[in-house]
Amino acid sequence: MRAIEITVHNTEEFQELVDNKDFRIAQAIVEGILDNVNSKKKYVHVLSITCLEEGEIYDITVERKHFIETLEENLPYYVKEELYEKCAEIRKAVESLEIVK
Repeated sequence: MRAIEITVHNTEEFQELVDNKDFRIAQAIVEGILDNVNSKKKYVHVLSITCLEEGEIYDITVERKHFIETLEENLPYYVKEELYEKCAEIRKAVESLEIVK
């Protein structure tokens, strides 16, 4: 899977998305992790932020050792969106990662 890409005008706009808990960010992170639960990669690229005004691209990765806590941190976003089947998938992934730990 390719990382999700979000284009913003500047870093301030991206910070607003983070501050407002934009679901697209949580979704990109969770999907990136779920797609790599069984991979051996140490780091997973989950999100690219393109800032048009700065002409910069920021790549966001998650280290495998942070998969569990990152999934747990993002689970409430899925609950809020009422995506309960995906919530169950996230819980199942956390449980399987805890077994492997």
